Amino acid sequence: MDSQNSAKTSWRERCRPGKRRLIQLYSAVLYNAYAKGFIKGEIYTGNTKLMCVPGLNCHSCPAAIGTCPLGSLQNAVASSGNRAGFYVFGIIMLWGLMLGRTICGWLCPFGLVQELLHKIPTHKIKKSKVTRILSYLKYVFLVAFAIAVPLWFGLKHGKVVPGFCKYICPAGTLEGAVGLLSNPDNVGFFKMLGLLFTSKFVVMLIIGLACVFCYRSFCRFICPLGAIYGMFNKLAVIGARVDADRCTHCGACVMNCKMDVRHIGDHECINCAKCMDVCRQDAISLKAGKITLIAPSGGCADDKPDSAAKRAKGKRIAWTVALVVLALALLWYNIPDKSHSSANGGYAVGDELSDFTIECLDGESFHLGDTRGKVTFINLWATYCGPCVEELPHFNELAGEHKDDVAVLAVHSSMSKDDIPAYLADKGWDNIQFALDTKDDLVWNIVGGSSTMPQTIVLDRDGRVIYNQVGSVTPDLLAQLYEQASD
Repeated sequence: MDSQNSAKTSWRERCRPGKRRLIQLYSAVLYNAYAKGFIKGEIYTGNTKLMCVPGLNCHSCPAAIGTCPLGSLQNAVASSGNRAGFYVFGIIMLWGLMLGRTICGWLCPFGLVQELLHKIPTHKIKKSKVTRILSYLKYVFLVAFAIAVPLWFGLKHGKVVPGFCKYICPAGTLEGAVGLLSNPDNVGFFKMLGLLFTSKFVVMLIIGLACVFCYRSFCRFICPLGAIYGMFNKLAVIGARVDADRCTHCGACVMNCKMDVRHIGDHECINCAKCMDVCRQDAISLKAGKITLIAPSGGCADDKPDSAAKRAKGKRIAWTVALVVLALALLWYNIPDKSHSSANGGYAVGDELSDFTIECLDGESFHLGDTRGKVTFINLWATYCGPCVEELPHFNELAGEHKDDVAVLAVHSSMSKDDIPAYLADKGWDNIQFALDTKDDLVWNIVGGSSTMPQTIVLDRDGRVIYNQVGSVTPDLLAQLYEQASD
């Protein structure tokens, strides 16, 4: 009986999550507090979506309440010809100077996914000179896909192409694409999938498989965000610190670390503090400036008699505050909102769309009631949405062919703070009326706008909806819709 109890205790000890695992789980839930996004199959579009969270967490995840700093960086680089992304660069620098790669070790949901995959029992690839050389690849990915590709398309072609997100990012495929496609209401999205999605899905599977055999493969060899934070690691306020008076330079910390570190706190160190467990001199601690966050088992050299008690009290207070914040966030983002229930009626096929008036970017007003007798196209778009930008010339061409018989309104998402007039200045889309939706998403609510773009709504000459779908349109489809609305 005693042996059985001992075995149960041992199993519990092995499986019980530690502080770091709990904080990783906490961060993943807090970043994705909009739980009903998975139920509704829609992306959260509230005000906090304009904020960058510290870790790699896809903007397009249905539950995400913030945006990914890496995606925001690429959009800022792509739009540099029209505006400077001071906010994005500033917030990434702020996270870097405060936390460095502590974000990777403690606050990144995809870091958690990688570690859980690595727990699958298989033969493991240990770090070596080869993995240490490969760890510099992430700087190549940073320069090539997160900077060069967006900059090229932005300056040369006027397109926002977040290269890393579009062609590689496994977090985007898992959280964004799979997260949305898993909802039955989004079955129509499958027709939008093509070779790009297939290739990204394969990339995700390969990276996931690599993480099973090699610890944090994506984090070590690919992630541009980790490359950025690594540059701040030595300057960061929070990080692993070594007590030089206690350290005997035995090398146990580096030898037992699964990352490709040369010494504690270098650009590869994710400050996970696992090295504390193998340091016999109790020389390593996790600190925020002079404040000790996690002390070695024997305490720090500069500890006072009450230091351990103060740390324990501080941890209890921090966890209490953190749990209250998480509970409030989950309630705030998931309480049903009935404020737009009356405005949301009338956008299904066959309904007469509710009337509205919106001020256009050229200073004129678009009044839906004035379009009666014409075929009306309403397009929901954004400068950062590649498919949106690619299809707008088709609307402009159709409106040019039927100048007195077609009205086209393109409504930009209120989520973006881009300089829309500057972006449109040299496009030549003169047959389209452009507007930026109001802060309370007037048009978005009236037409049943989705957080996934582009979305096109077509009204017949009586103002009734004949088409309302998310997805790209072709010139042939627009021509067919025009004929259908004219019957």
